[in-house]
Amino acid sequence: MEIKNFKQLMDLSIERESKFIAVVSPEDSEILEVIQKAEEINLANFILVGDSIKIGQIIKENNLNINSEIIDEKEHKKAADLAVDLVAQGKANTVMKGMLHSSIFLKAVLNKEKTLNVGKHITQISVLEKETGGLMFITDCAITVNPDLTGKKEVLENAVDLAHRLGIEKPRVAVLASLEVVNPNMQDTIDAAVLSKMADRGQIKGCIVDGPLAFDNAVSVEAAKAKGISSPVAGNADIIVVPNLTVGNSVTKAISFIGKKTVIAATVGTSAPIVFTSRTESIEGKLLSIALAAYTS
Repeated sequence: MEIKNFKQLMDLSIERESKFIAVVSPEDSEILEVIQKAEEINLANFILVGDSIKIGQIIKENNLNINSEIIDEKEHKKAADLAVDLVAQGKANTVMKGMLHSSIFLKAVLNKEKTLNVGKHITQISVLEKETGGLMFITDCAITVNPDLTGKKEVLENAVDLAHRLGIEKPRVAVLASLEVVNPNMQDTIDAAVLSKMADRGQIKGCIVDGPLAFDNAVSVEAAKAKGISSPVAGNADIIVVPNLTVGNSVTKAISFIGKKTVIAATVGTSAPIVFTSRTESIEGKLLSIALAAYTS
């Protein structure tokens, strides 16, 4: 079944058996409020790994009602390692980042001796609702800095896997560049064209790939027609693969802060999707990111 919108995603996640999420260093009132709300609607269960005194103080000061187990560990690195260990031990299904530096959190997730790292390229995907219905995926917006052709292929395939998990049988993938023709002096246009041909030849499976496409003719049928582009992807992209992190991050934040659309985050390539949200993400966005990880794990 294809997930068409965030409400359906949330409803189906709540209907499923609640997953256990180990939250690393959740010493923050908003994170704990999100956890309280998630518990109230039976979205997930949580194990809080962090400074138990600070967590208790925040719960008391904000009159929160949280039933989660708390494991005391003040040091961020040890807390992150402990949370990942809980997944290895089968006590948690996945992990969630709290108030610690992203590099510390990711180092624990990427530890090859732990069960979350299965040797794949770990990438981030921003998910939003299309105006015409259905979900759109933009990647990579937070982890992969400047991928080469191989890196872009891995980013693309991770997004296709997530789309499949959400019921999109053959997602349409637009590989982004600043223009929609191949320019030998612009590597992004060459990479996009190569990825498109790789999909045509079966080297990339389970999707339709086209590129290079500029952002407007990837998402707008009218813009694609104006440029004379005839393609099953142009104007109807389900997945947008950006050339680098700066583009992905900027596009996602423009959609969120200027376009005022809810954008949720998925971090994939691990044995289970992890909850790795921005500190500026809304409470609604954080809850939906939890729902996405719970549904697809």
